[in-house]
Amino acid sequence: MLLSQSMTVHSSARNNLAVPYDDSQGDTLIALEDIDLVYDVDGPRPFTALQEISISLNEGDFICAIGPSGCGKTSLLRVLAGYERPTYGRLSVDGRPHVRPDAEVGVVFQQPNLFPWLTIEKNVGFGPRMKGLDRHERRQRVSRFLEMVSLVPAARNLPFQLSGGMKQRAAIARALAADPKVILMDEPFGALDAFTRESMQMSLHEIWQKTNKTIFFITHDVEEALLLSTRIILMYPNPGRIVEDIANPFSALLSEMLPSELRVSKDFIEMREYLVRRIKESGEY
Repeated sequence: MLLSQSMTVHSSARNNLAVPYDDSQGDTLIALEDIDLVYDVDGPRPFTALQEISISLNEGDFICAIGPSGCGKTSLLRVLAGYERPTYGRLSVDGRPHVRPDAEVGVVFQQPNLFPWLTIEKNVGFGPRMKGLDRHERRQRVSRFLEMVSLVPAARNLPFQLSGGMKQRAAIARALAADPKVILMDEPFGALDAFTRESMQMSLHEIWQKTNKTIFFITHDVEEALLLSTRIILMYPNPGRIVEDIANPFSALLSEMLPSELRVSKDFIEMREYLVRRIKESGEY
């Protein structure tokens, strides 16, 4: 199990529900070992965005990264995506070095970033087409994921004809259709209204259950992290580092309870307050 020394938490400060995640029990998909990301490393004022990030992401994990602004969540996502090359350390995806963007890692941003000149079905089919799939297989895959995100009626619409939530569902379908090993999400629901946001959260949770994709999801919303993830990593700034990596039991309860019921349960409230307190302890809240 890859864990940073900075992830040690005094037992007196830990909530009884905050059980450290044991990543040795799963099949490792992504491994980060001693990752540092330093900007202007040879300049007069180098800035360390990430320091000593050592963590494994397993197949089927739904990981939410939380923490105050500036703690390195997006920098970590950019390293995972291959957009930033670590200054030090090693990163591998499925056992192979990962240093640049490739088809094994899909990304969904806060803004959907759909191709405005393509219909929704052609946007979703873009990844399979780039992978060289024949027309029949592309159509099957596009139909499957459009149905999964409830966008079949909008298949021939252009992006400007869709609501914000529908555009984001289309972006998720496009990422899934390319069949990456992991999907990275940078606050994908942050710009949505509260009602649409909750609907999208439940849709994403159902999609994750159906596909068993590994998801790395950035959020500033502690409740969102508790509802969606199997695992929560808490990051602190100056420099960006992981201070806790905990198993999250609550998303598994969504098959038995409504989100509104889960939010008012005693254990959920205690865990939420614990995580909020830990974020405030960073001094950057």
